[in-house]
Amino acid sequence: QLQASGGGLVQAGDSLRLSCAASGRTFGSYTVGWFRQAPGKDREFVAAISWSGRGTYYLDSVRGRFTISRDIAKNTVYLQMNSLKPEDAAVYYCAAKNTYGNYDLAGHYDYWGQGTQVTVSS
Repeated sequence: QLQASGGGLVQAGDSLRLSCAASGRTFGSYTVGWFRQAPGKDREFVAAISWSGRGTYYLDSVRGRFTISRDIAKNTVYLQMNSLKPEDAAVYYCAAKNTYGNYDLAGHYDYWGQGTQVTVSS
């Protein structure tokens, strides 16, 4: 089970850190991704981190502003979001899979959290 948290209402330019905590299994061998979905839009890949932590992948529009990381001991993956923009507003979901590649494809993820709302005011 995945539990996403950390969302909230912020102003443009502010920061948020989302957390994705796993229970019932360890993240150690899983790739973890963050996706987001804004009203009326498809779910969109945001970032992913490989099971080793050495591989990180980002949507072009967030690269340099967002950082994904993992704490194996805490069984948690984080998404640090800086310089937030109104277009970043969405429900953010974390997901996990134990296969290699296709980090940006939601259909390849096996486990999903419930989502956390991020609202960015201009």
